[in-house]
Amino acid sequence: MAELPSPPQRRGAGGEVKQKKDEMLYHPNMSRLKLDLHPIFNQGKSISQELGHVINEAIEKKIKLVEIIPGKGSGQLRRKVIKFLDQPHIKSKYHRIEIDEKNHGRIFVHFKF
Repeated sequence: MAELPSPPQRRGAGGEVKQKKDEMLYHPNMSRLKLDLHPIFNQGKSISQELGHVINEAIEKKIKLVEIIPGKGSGQLRRKVIKFLDQPHIKSKYHRIEIDEKNHGRIFVHFKF
């Protein structure tokens, strides 16, 4: 029987794993959110849902930086993430996106509050 992938991991600024899927956890010293998409790379609907959750959580908690890790690979997942972020109703929620120059497997989403 195939093993189900674990839910995506959210990490606080100190690197601690925040892995409850239904409950958004808040750490008072959190300066950024981190979403690792490796565990759900082949579940299109889950990817969109998790991206939406992390964007909304950043807005709710007024966190200025979200780090999304689609990984390096062939770039299909990175393109999917960028396509999601380019949707007009999502694009209006953040200030800008940045692809890490040294590690193209990371995307930073910056918010302006």
